[in-house]
Amino acid sequence: MDRKRLVKDLIKDKQSDLTASERKVTALLQDDSMVAGLQSITKLAEDAGVSTPTIIRLARKLGFEGFPDLQNAIRDEVAARMREPLAKLEMAERADHQDHIVSRFAVAMAHNINRTIDRLDLAEFDEVAALLSDPARTLFLLGGRITRSNAHYFYNHLQIIRSGVSALDSSPSVWPQSLLDMTDQSVLIIFDIRRYEKELERLAELAVEQGATIVLFTDQWGSPIEKHARYSFRAMVEAPSSWDSTLAINFLIEAMVADIQSLRSDSSSERISALEKMLGQSRIFRS
Repeated sequence: MDRKRLVKDLIKDKQSDLTASERKVTALLQDDSMVAGLQSITKLAEDAGVSTPTIIRLARKLGFEGFPDLQNAIRDEVAARMREPLAKLEMAERADHQDHIVSRFAVAMAHNINRTIDRLDLAEFDEVAALLSDPARTLFLLGGRITRSNAHYFYNHLQIIRSGVSALDSSPSVWPQSLLDMTDQSVLIIFDIRRYEKELERLAELAVEQGATIVLFTDQWGSPIEKHARYSFRAMVEAPSSWDSTLAINFLIEAMVADIQSLRSDSSSERISALEKMLGQSRIFRS
């Protein structure tokens, strides 16, 4: 068995070959960032609602001799992941800043981003980037009370890279006008984290009825909108404060923008150049 490959990558490779019971186990492992795999096979089977032979068969399908071999790989993977953010904070710890809110927040954010990457399906990420770069698609973006800023941040980048991008007004009373313009060539990008908003869920439902494709950015627990979304990205949002953090969501946005721009390198460069020329020629933008 090649231990250089991560267990989560092996799971992705074999996903189509797994039975429904085996997928219950992999879902539990991925939802718990592989930590669930460190417990006994009996407890893992109980938590996943499967039999212990199912877990043994899964281990062998992934290329391991048995569950102990799989568990050793998971243990190495978890240990390596734990070392990574801690190493980055070593300087702050030496300076006796480890109890300061800045250091505690930095540890939490490093943990959030690392776990978000662990759960990310890179093939799905690239598929969404290709979808959003398609000039035949019209894009609509909207966020909730907390994530509205994330939606506008993504919108501001997309409308520079390409045309056909709209940010929906925060007031539900004007959403019907946008729904009228949605077709099977439309993509509605929604941001929704806990304290999930019923209005956003209803909008997603109506957009799907219009033929639109839903791309959802949500938290680790998953918005109810997932049942309407063709694509869903879960990001870790917990922070050492009374507020959830959307830093990991912004990480996904910026990575997505870079991917989209690389797919539209020629056309986006021309568009940005034209925009710069327009800004330079138009007096309304001059001081």
